[in-house]
Amino acid sequence: MPALKSRNPNLVLVGLEEGRFSPVEAIQALRASHDSHARRRHLKTEAPDSAEWKLNDVLSELDSLVGLSAVKALVRELVAYVRIQRIREMRQLASEPLVLHMVFSGNPGTGKTTCARLMGKIFREMGVLEKGHLIERERADLVGEYIGHTAQKTRDQIKKALGGILFIDEAYSLATGGDKDFGKESISTLIKAMEDNRNRFIVILAGYRDEMTRFIQSNPGIRSRFPIHIGFPDYTTGELMLIADLMLGKRDYRMDLAARARLEVVLSRNSGSDSDYSGNARLVRNIIERAIRRQALRLVDGKSLTRDELMLIRREDIENNYEAVHCVG
Repeated sequence: MPALKSRNPNLVLVGLEEGRFSPVEAIQALRASHDSHARRRHLKTEAPDSAEWKLNDVLSELDSLVGLSAVKALVRELVAYVRIQRIREMRQLASEPLVLHMVFSGNPGTGKTTCARLMGKIFREMGVLEKGHLIERERADLVGEYIGHTAQKTRDQIKKALGGILFIDEAYSLATGGDKDFGKESISTLIKAMEDNRNRFIVILAGYRDEMTRFIQSNPGIRSRFPIHIGFPDYTTGELMLIADLMLGKRDYRMDLAARARLEVVLSRNSGSDSDYSGNARLVRNIIERAIRRQALRLVDGKSLTRDELMLIRREDIENNYEAVHCVG
């Protein structure tokens, strides 16, 4: 008697009437059909609710970041775009292909990597990406030292990023060499992989604003394949102070008024486009970590230290010379 493969109830009953299946085989097939239907119904009703809850959780995490109002608005726009394209497809309307490769431009410490990591989570919960993980790479990870080496190195990193996001920092460095520079080979390999693995991963190119603008304008292949451009502005002094409070709070520290006043002066002097050390959130992290070490040195010989003393960052703990902080941090 032929093996029973079909789980379509009507076909099973016809096969039973014609004597091609035994009653036992028919009953087993009907049970399998029922179980399969129940699993599909469960996935349709339960999984979306769970994914929606997780998506809202990630969006809340994005909203909790200091500043970045324009970036947050654009991410919400992308989420809405993906949803509407899927609804249009379900309604048998023309829908745009989901081309979500992006360019992030801005100074260091403005939240580019953090936002990329959250986008991976967002697109995973929406079903756009299978895994949603972030692979962060730079020129040295992609470019080899001899002919053929670069293509293999680039393909290896792309393979690791499948199902997630390949984040290439200082991407403009891939095109800064001469005609014989292997960076161009990496770009060609990347573009080909984006075509061959369409919808399997997202590429984000990141770097300084002016350098990224020149890079994109000078390469038509890159320009046509990266439709989403997001600018990350420098933080204001007030936003940097809020970031400092959050960093200290997570570590169970706090500043007194004198320490806050000194930190605000240091941040005002060493942030913005006119500063040689415009590290934004990185600048804050370096100062805070140095302050914690200086506080430890101040307290280490103390006796019976109170909880408040262990938490308090004072004026003398804030390094007034940022070049020293920059070198140590």
